[in-house]
Amino acid sequence: MLRKFKVSNFKNFENEFVFDLSETNGYEFNTNCIKNGIVNCALIYGHNGAGKSNLGLAIFDIIEHLTDKYREEFGYKNYLNAYNNSNIAEFYYEFQINDRIVRYEYKKTDYKTLIFEKFSIDNEEIILFDRLNGNQFSVKLKGAETLNTIINNNQLSALKYIKENTVLENNENTRVFIDFFEFIDNMLYFRSLEDRRYLGLEVGSWEVLNDIIEKGNVADFEQFLNDANIECKLSIVEILNKKTLMFNFNGKNIPFYDIASTGTSSLSAFYFWFQRIRENKVTFLFLDEFDAFYHHELSALVVEKLKSTGVQFILTTHNTSIITNDLLRPDCYFLMNKRKIQSLAKCTPKELREAHNIEKMYKAGTFNVD
Repeated sequence: MLRKFKVSNFKNFENEFVFDLSETNGYEFNTNCIKNGIVNCALIYGHNGAGKSNLGLAIFDIIEHLTDKYREEFGYKNYLNAYNNSNIAEFYYEFQINDRIVRYEYKKTDYKTLIFEKFSIDNEEIILFDRLNGNQFSVKLKGAETLNTIINNNQLSALKYIKENTVLENNENTRVFIDFFEFIDNMLYFRSLEDRRYLGLEVGSWEVLNDIIEKGNVADFEQFLNDANIECKLSIVEILNKKTLMFNFNGKNIPFYDIASTGTSSLSAFYFWFQRIRENKVTFLFLDEFDAFYHHELSALVVEKLKSTGVQFILTTHNTSIITNDLLRPDCYFLMNKRKIQSLAKCTPKELREAHNIEKMYKAGTFNVD
């Protein structure tokens, strides 16, 4: 699980920006929103331009150099902050992996160029690679003693180099190291806006409806849409040797996207990824503007669907109707501005209880990010 994240000099984050998911309160309701003392279900609110999308991109910057999964530079142009005089962006992650605290920090001069990496397990430094100070390279993993410590490619991560070029001894630190990579490999970022781009998890591109057909999930998708109050019946029709998903109106078939609303189309893209989440293929999800085209009841349904899977997720939204203790809890709703992000529980000196109408309190200005 992701416990904590810090970033500086990346896009709109001029100075150090800290997102701490381990600052939870002892609420006795919606306890399934917290796992191992870490926020497992989070919603982020903030004005337009506050940096919500950039926060997701910052967290998923790690995908570029640690995985071979899908990584498009669509959001990584203008990489460094325009006001900061430094030419180095800094990233810091804390994960909980196998009940151990894993810290990974690195520095980059652009989207691809690494100049510093440090990997620690429970405060013990395991890997250090520092181009800023004479290409220092040290590794404390059994089996890596004879590894060539000269890395000439400044786009190659030392961690990835070790993973792919050594046979490590099977011990606890090695298992944490491998499971750390497993977690990163299965992180997923995607947008519910019309571009519907994604980062992580898989390689390549797919047609959403074809994927649903091929996985044999048409009946389940139909039920999913009906649960979302989109009353419909779906059929598979073969045209020119290609199976196509259709809306079925008493035997009259119309291609799905010919009449699907923007919201229904967006929901089909969500379902595409939800199939993978239900299969436990996703370790961490960041869904940007998740309900941009949804009715508020559908927004709540999507949150409930994600909660049922147990996946750790972060959603960004402007929909205040789902700020309710029936859905999550005050330490799972976060307010964000360009300088800071805090949970509602940290944004007021008032003691918040389950019976409070926190949406009403939010609109009344009770909560403020310091």
